[in-house]
Amino acid sequence: MVDRAAGVTFDLRAIEPHLEQAPPCVDESTIPPSRWTLRAIRAAIPGLSGYSLSGVWRVLQRVRIGRRTTRVQQFSPDPGYSTKLERLLDCLGEAARADGHIRVVFMDQMGYTRWPEPGPTWAPQAPAPAPLTARQGSKQQLWRLVGALDALSGHVHYRENYIVGRRQVIAFYRQLAQAYPDVERIYVVQDNWSIHQHPDVLAALADLPRITPIFLPTYAPWLNPIEKLWRWLRQTVLRNHQLAGDWAALRQRVNAFLDGFASGSEALLRYVGLRGEGRLAHALTPP
Repeated sequence: MVDRAAGVTFDLRAIEPHLEQAPPCVDESTIPPSRWTLRAIRAAIPGLSGYSLSGVWRVLQRVRIGRRTTRVQQFSPDPGYSTKLERLLDCLGEAARADGHIRVVFMDQMGYTRWPEPGPTWAPQAPAPAPLTARQGSKQQLWRLVGALDALSGHVHYRENYIVGRRQVIAFYRQLAQAYPDVERIYVVQDNWSIHQHPDVLAALADLPRITPIFLPTYAPWLNPIEKLWRWLRQTVLRNHQLAGDWAALRQRVNAFLDGFASGSEALLRYVGLRGEGRLAHALTPP
């Protein structure tokens, strides 16, 4: 492939090998950049030196080179990672074959404040924050949630409070037991938060024999699909909201979002990766 735009002739196939190397310094900087930019590409490839940045972009489009987000390196330092993962997959497969008599729920906590999380939106200018009174402005207002996502149905269970400690976790375990009165076993998949191992929590679990905690590997949030539910909540409700001056309305809107999954949701299961081609989704597919 040869490009003759701007009176320059060069082989377009020469672009890709350059991008496999480190980008050069540009704009009089003495520190090499960590990623390729249009300026760096233009500086590194002699045949593009006479192009505008938009011209460089069009050339890249022709050879199907575009901006790509780096793949996230998923790494857990837990030496028992493989064993814990296999245990999780076994529980999912067991639930998938149990015709509703065994459930798996993914449990986690999150917090939010009255202040909106900034995010992009379509607008002629950046949205201004909602005005606050002096009294409102003196309060940060932190609120917390503990929730559980049913891996089979997409039901969302949650509990809210200004703090989530051992008492709230114990109450939530009891809430889950009441939500599944006819289920033989409830696998509660959770992280390694120290509260989960508190003596009071362990004593409460002894009185709830149908609940079996399944602990995830340390620092492995990609194995807890409810993390993506929190992301959906933040993107839909908490980013750029105009309710900083109405704390009760903001909490009501958060609860309304979660209540939308009170009857289960296939769309939610697809969104969090429990339907489709992922490893957790495959574990839920009966043979």
